[in-house]
Formats: sequence, structure tokens, C-alpha cells
Amino acid sequence: MEQALDHLPPEAAEMALRLVVATAAGMVIGLNRDLRDKPIGMRTLGLVALSSALLVLSGSVYKGLIYDQDAVSRVIQGILTGLGFLGAGVILRDRNRMEVQGLTTAATVWVAAALGVTAGLGAWLITGLGCAIALVLLVVGKPVEGVLNRVLGSRNPGKGTGG
Repeated sequence: MEQALDHLPPEAAEMALRLVVATAAGMVIGLNRDLRDKPIGMRTLGLVALSSALLVLSGSVYKGLIYDQDAVSRVIQGILTGLGFLGAGVILRDRNRMEVQGLTTAATVWVAAALGVTAGLGAWLITGLGCAIALVLLVVGKPVEGVLNRVLGSRNPGKGTGG
């Protein structure tokens, strides 16, 4: 077993940490979606974040975690483009009521990907803060939105972004 570990690059522990943190951050956001019976949950968003981190790290495996900014920029652009299709798949429109649903769930796909990218880059503070802020927004956002709609006299009380 030790001989197999000798062949690993010295950055292997750092890469593993980045992948685990990315996955965990996506799963935390996904747990909120699971608890609210939304179509995307912990496993899906964990995989989105993991895949984003994998793509960011893939260009750095043989460079000692040193990044070419242009290459990283292209990877991130590709991730965001591809996720547009995944996010679009969870947005539904009710033709009878002219109501759009699933926007918040689609947005969590983008958040999970961003958390994966930041973890893949090793931006620990950004990953932690982003995960915490997203989770707070998902947990308290809808009740706060309802209160504000009632206080400010919204024409559509109780209707959020359909997430």
C-alpha cells in the first residue's frame, strides 16, 4: 500500500481536500433542496460541485496546482455554459396559470458549481462564506420574502421565485 502512495504527486492531499470540500459544499446546499422536496437534491448538487472542482483541478495535476489564468477562465466558462442546460431542465412553466417554477432550484445548480470552482481553486474562505450565505438565503429567504411582500403590499403575496 505504501508503495502505491509513493507514486502520488506531493499535492495529492491538497487535491483530495479540494474535491471533498467542493462535494460537501454542494451537498449542504442540496440538503436544503431535499428537505423542501425539490427536484434537485444533495446527491445532484454534490456531483455538480465535485465535477466543477474536477474540471478546475484537471488542468493543474501536472503543474503542482499552479494555474494558467487563461486556461482556468476557459474551464469556468465551459462549466457555466453547460450548467445553463441543467438549470433549464428544472425550470417549469405552468401554461394554465402562466407561472414559472423551479428558478431557485436552478439557481442552486449554479451555486453548487461556483462552490466547486472555488474549492477547486483552493479559495477556502470564499467557498465557506459562499456556502454559508447561500444556505442562509435558502433557509430564511422565503419567510423574509413573504413578510416583505405583506409589508410592502405586493400584488402577488406568498409568491416567490417558484423554487
